[in-house]
Amino acid sequence: MRLNDDQLNELSARFQAELKKGLSAESNAAAAVKMLPTHVCSTPDGSEKGQFLALDLGGSKFKVLQVKVRECVGIKKGDVEMEEKIYPVPDELLTGRATELFDHVSESLKDFMHEKNISLEKKHPLAFTFSFPCDQSRLDQGTLLNWSKNYKARGCTVSNRSSYVEILAMVNDTVATMMTCGFDDSYCECVLCVFMCMGTGTNACYMEELRHIDLVEGDEGRMCVNTEWGSFGDDGALKDFLTEFDREVDAASSNPGKQIFEKMVSGMHLGELVRLVVLKMAKLGKLFDGRVSDALRTKGKITTADVAAMDENGLKNTKDVLDELDLNPSDDDCIAVQHVSTIVSFRSSNLVAAGLAAILTRIRQNRNMGALRITVGVDGTVYKTHPQYPKRLHKVVRRLLPECQVRFVLSESGSSKGAALVAAVAQRLTSLRRQVGLMTLSLFRLKEEQLQLVKARMRSGLDAGLRSKSSSTIKMLPSFVYLTPDGTERGKYLALDLGGTNFRALLVRFKKQTSRLYHKIYTIPLEIMQGTGEELFDHLAQCVCDFLDYMGLKNTRLPAGFTFSFPCEQSAIDTGTLVAWTKGFKATDSEGHDVVSMLREAIKRRNDIDLDIVALINDTVGTMMSCAHEDQRCEIGMIAGTGTNLCYMEELKNIEKIEQRMCINTEWGGLGDDGCLDDIITLYDTEVDQNSINQGKQRFEKMTSGMYLGEVVRQVLLDLTRRGLLFKGHVSETLKTPGIFETKYLSQIESDRLALLQVRSILQQLGLHGTCHDSIIVKHVCLVVSRRAAQLCGAGMAAVVDKIRENRGLDHLDIAVGVDGSLYKLHPHFSQVLKETVRVMAPQCDVTFQPSEEGSGKGAALIAAVARRKRDV
Repeated sequence: MRLNDDQLNELSARFQAELKKGLSAESNAAAAVKMLPTHVCSTPDGSEKGQFLALDLGGSKFKVLQVKVRECVGIKKGDVEMEEKIYPVPDELLTGRATELFDHVSESLKDFMHEKNISLEKKHPLAFTFSFPCDQSRLDQGTLLNWSKNYKARGCTVSNRSSYVEILAMVNDTVATMMTCGFDDSYCECVLCVFMCMGTGTNACYMEELRHIDLVEGDEGRMCVNTEWGSFGDDGALKDFLTEFDREVDAASSNPGKQIFEKMVSGMHLGELVRLVVLKMAKLGKLFDGRVSDALRTKGKITTADVAAMDENGLKNTKDVLDELDLNPSDDDCIAVQHVSTIVSFRSSNLVAAGLAAILTRIRQNRNMGALRITVGVDGTVYKTHPQYPKRLHKVVRRLLPECQVRFVLSESGSSKGAALVAAVAQRLTSLRRQVGLMTLSLFRLKEEQLQLVKARMRSGLDAGLRSKSSSTIKMLPSFVYLTPDGTERGKYLALDLGGTNFRALLVRFKKQTSRLYHKIYTIPLEIMQGTGEELFDHLAQCVCDFLDYMGLKNTRLPAGFTFSFPCEQSAIDTGTLVAWTKGFKATDSEGHDVVSMLREAIKRRNDIDLDIVALINDTVGTMMSCAHEDQRCEIGMIAGTGTNLCYMEELKNIEKIEQRMCINTEWGGLGDDGCLDDIITLYDTEVDQNSINQGKQRFEKMTSGMYLGEVVRQVLLDLTRRGLLFKGHVSETLKTPGIFETKYLSQIESDRLALLQVRSILQQLGLHGTCHDSIIVKHVCLVVSRRAAQLCGAGMAAVVDKIRENRGLDHLDIAVGVDGSLYKLHPHFSQVLKETVRVMAPQCDVTFQPSEEGSGKGAALIAAVARRKRDV
């Protein structure tokens, strides 16, 4: 049983390998050390309060407690008041039915509540310390993996089924000990803590990096992992360290082959190991002149308390123990037996030190630190009552890990208080989630009935917009695009694309049914966007000149298509009067003017280039045309990016404004400008609208487009923080800044694998240092805001496709939609939510969404080619 440092280091290395094996989803099933996630990610922040009941089941007795966390006036910070009662567990219940065991626990709980005048008429929060390995699906529910500590009751799942208590938290005694030490000692909150229980059984837990725990979702932060290290060696990993006495203890146990490490180190077995060694020595004639008493032959006659006593007071206590065994020992016998006792307990502390060294090494490596300062919280009768055990343990740990400064803290209040504190934290977080969910996030969750209303209002707006004298907020602007590509387009065309903060110039070459694109992107400065119309179009002309020079075509007159992604009244394919600016543009002396003429005049002022602008189109029309070049079924174009819009091919009979067939640019972003969406518009949407440059306009767009979603999220986060539900109520100056929360962050935050890492990075940029739960709330805010946007677009799309189906008198419509825009293409969930909403709300339509790979620029060139072909004819 003597172990040198080389052997201890080898044991530590084996245990490190077991830790990794237990954390991996691929190898967990075969791992002996199960590394069970506890779903405990937060420690108390000081705001917890309330009264809790607590159950502590883990040995031959169990405790029922009433725990008060900062309930009474005058209790200093950190204090917890407890009243407890201990109840025995009859031996027959240890091996009977689990229902009988828990009925006994339940009756004892009722007895305690009656004694303390606690009403059974209402539910009381309860914390449950259950000191056996469980697979927990959440904090308040778990399935027993296996019994230990002489328990063998049949069938067990712990869950909430009581009418008078609500289990807020179920934790292992090791985890509860961790919570107690962290709460009592503020230093423990500043370092990473490892906690061990070393009494009847043995175990350890520690805070593992969430990114390493495959069995739970998430990548950022830490979660307490219950190692269940007592089962180390169940797979044979300790075979070469087992003695004949260990094998005999295991064979005589209630669970042979299980909990091997625990049987080598825990208080339940140390006395028995000493008895077996002494028994063999007596049989060999090495002790008591070969005499073996009946008591020495009896299992359990030497206890762990006896081992501690022999270690503490030397020969006197040893003689008293041996006299009780009717052995009449000599002085030499007493010296020898005391030596055996010391070696057995010393091996136990050595093995525990090796296991702890493995955990501390992993923590140090996780944190990428050369040296580690750490606190280890400890509980358990062996550690508390054995006088030499702590000293030996501390000494060996520090010898094995000279690079770590390890401080050991004894848990004074046991695991019951810790379980109550876990429940207090759970109650605080539950209350927080309820407030956030019911009072804020629910505002963004749309029921199917609401989406059906949006669909109906969109349909009504579409029909009204088609009428010649309508004041509909959905403008339904004729595009004067009559034809789609037929594959005969040839030659070189220039395409100009203005639709957001960037301007694109493109050269498109059509040959047979293929095309090649060359383009360059130019930024539109804010001062140009909100300056004068002349300054804006002069800037565009300068960009066109630069592009033609770049392509070596400055002296060539090319036909050009102009994609202008703002609402225009068109009277011909190459003219269009700007109705109103959107997407943050506010250039003066532009609204009410022909934008094609303004561009031609800007080019004329330069007098160094010449263009034949043959078509003015909206980006949605360009997107439709671009996708129609690939798929003849494409008759709808949609943009879901900085702004949002949709166009589609309308039947001639329904267009009162024109006598020919053409594509209609809906400008659906104006839905709701007449108040028809007020019942789903939130106070956050209103705040975004009031701070915009076009108050009261584009209400649908402000709920669905990339330009505004980030700002909606910022308004929600600002409100939650001011209400003390986020970031401990601390509002940073950065969070107060409009536009600081860009919509691209929603895509990053909602990505499935990097979510919490991105949340933390973004929060740091905003000057906010949140907890793991703050990050989760931020993610949920982003989810509901983006989901609502996709659902609203889906409801609008459902109205359009149903209208087309009804226009054609079809029972079923098969149609394709060309889509462009960063929100649709880059957001991880927007497109799927959009498609699902359309599927549910337009069940008679089979809608295929086709992303536009080349944007609306190619579409503008195609329209220019089609328009030129029509003009030539």
